[in-house]
Amino acid sequence: MSDQKAQEALFRPEMTPQEKKATFAIAGVFATRMLGLFMIFPVFALFAHTAFPEATGTQIGLAMGIYGLTQALLQIPFGLASDRWGRKPLIVGGMLVFALGSVICAVAPDIETMILGRAVQGMGAVAAVLTALVADLVREPLRLRAMSVVGMTIGLSFTLSLILGPILSNWWGVRGIFWVIALLALVGIVLVLFVVPTPKTHKFQREAEVDVRQIGQVLRHPQLLRLDFGVFSLHAMLTAMFVVVPLLIAHEAGLDSQHHWKLYLPVMLLSFVLMVPFIIQAESRGRMKPVFVGAVATLVLVQLAFAGITPGFWSLFALLLVFFTAFNLLEATLPSLVVKLSPPDKKGTASGVYSTSQFLGAALGGALGGWLYQHHGIDAVFYGVAVLGLLWLGVAATMEKPQPLSIASLPLSEALMQVDDETLSTFLLHQPGVADVVIRKDEQAAYLKIDRKQTGELVLEQALNEHFADKEPHS
Repeated sequence: MSDQKAQEALFRPEMTPQEKKATFAIAGVFATRMLGLFMIFPVFALFAHTAFPEATGTQIGLAMGIYGLTQALLQIPFGLASDRWGRKPLIVGGMLVFALGSVICAVAPDIETMILGRAVQGMGAVAAVLTALVADLVREPLRLRAMSVVGMTIGLSFTLSLILGPILSNWWGVRGIFWVIALLALVGIVLVLFVVPTPKTHKFQREAEVDVRQIGQVLRHPQLLRLDFGVFSLHAMLTAMFVVVPLLIAHEAGLDSQHHWKLYLPVMLLSFVLMVPFIIQAESRGRMKPVFVGAVATLVLVQLAFAGITPGFWSLFALLLVFFTAFNLLEATLPSLVVKLSPPDKKGTASGVYSTSQFLGAALGGALGGWLYQHHGIDAVFYGVAVLGLLWLGVAATMEKPQPLSIASLPLSEALMQVDDETLSTFLLHQPGVADVVIRKDEQAAYLKIDRKQTGELVLEQALNEHFADKEPHS
């Protein structure tokens, strides 16, 4: 029994207290930013119609989604700059910019200034730097676990934002929400400076950061492109919907904006419960593709139902429940699919392009939803989103069946550096649970795709060193 436990410890080592502290503190910084970006979603459309009577639907949509455009343009440059000047200075600077954008929104006298403020919020593009900081502070075998904690925090923050937005609007108004957002940015800065550990080094982390030389290869990877289009579509659909859904809730369900949380709270809680069986089927039972494609098809059907029914409280409740069950399911599985389908030495770049696609989707979705609402009415938004969903459904249906694989990296000792690449790759590929290998002698590392139920980094590193310990070096 003790041997079995020792082997399991090699597969899944435990986090140190320092790694746990880093993970939860960085997740907290992510949470302050996510709350800041999304708390206005459930209340902004109604606020804008009252505060800015001259605003067009397109302008309202732009104000909601333009943060995604500036975020998409700047997140990769922020990450690259952090390799040179350090993670914490870039994060603090980005959060200050985010706070500045929030203040601009809080005092905006017109919709144009509001759009500017939301764009400035997006310019504080620290997401990639925070991810790189996780890689600096958490050992490679545990980074997937750490990022899972961060991912859950982001999901919970989004849920909380839909509930808090209407409540805070009732207390302090929408302008008050922006002041709260600015305060949250300062809380994030305090976490970075006084709670998040300072990494000893901030070297480039291939599994967590973008290598600009690989962007072209990632953009030509057909499976990753499917996922990029998927997350682009998902967030375009979400942002477009929130241009008009608050109007339906207010005008058809009889809830003023301050009480929308009474609808969102049970919807979001139930949606998390309902998605769990589908996650189990996808991840544990090997049914990822049918579950994934089914969720995309569900989104399309929900949009058509929004356009086709007479809305009331319970019909909106049911449709939002189905929508957010599918949305949360896809939001959880898409990053997992990026890991499963990415080449072993391109995970960081693949994730960076994926995130950029997500933010571009939010920007386009806001503008498209606003334009359709302005020129063709509420139902046109849902039909437009349904068309986008149908395109995604066609793309998703041709996705290859993903295997239950993760990405790992192994350091190469000086002795292993003398062994030729083909010999190292052949040996590793013959180990149980290893599906793909890329040797990077310039980084003294091997990058692998592995099944973590069968092996782990420590097991493979030990096998490598033992096998080649007494071997003559190969030229």
